[in-house]
Amino acid sequence: MIVFGLSTYFWLSVMALFVSGAVDGVSMIIRQTILQLKTPDNMRGRVASVNSMFVGSSNELGAFESGLTAKLMGTVTAVVFGGAMTLLTVGATAIVSPSFRKLDLQKDIDEHEANA
Repeated sequence: MIVFGLSTYFWLSVMALFVSGAVDGVSMIIRQTILQLKTPDNMRGRVASVNSMFVGSSNELGAFESGLTAKLMGTVTAVVFGGAMTLLTVGATAIVSPSFRKLDLQKDIDEHEANA
């Protein structure tokens, strides 16, 4: 998103948005896989329901926040700021919660296949 925010070339902007969308899609699949594999069977529906509510509402809140930030900072600055905050959040999460970095789902996948 930082590249998109700073780009003055149309095709570079298009490619930056394409890569951002593709990476977001992969991220969504990984998050849903973790949700399905790490949630106990008897709680899976409830957890998926709450997760869906949070994701849906966070999209709406994020759109509001983006519009407000663009109004206050300017469009380009808001996009670059948002991209930088995303990188800082990922870095802080990696430092504070090393278990996320070391997460290995292969054991969970093997157990799930054995029980299926």
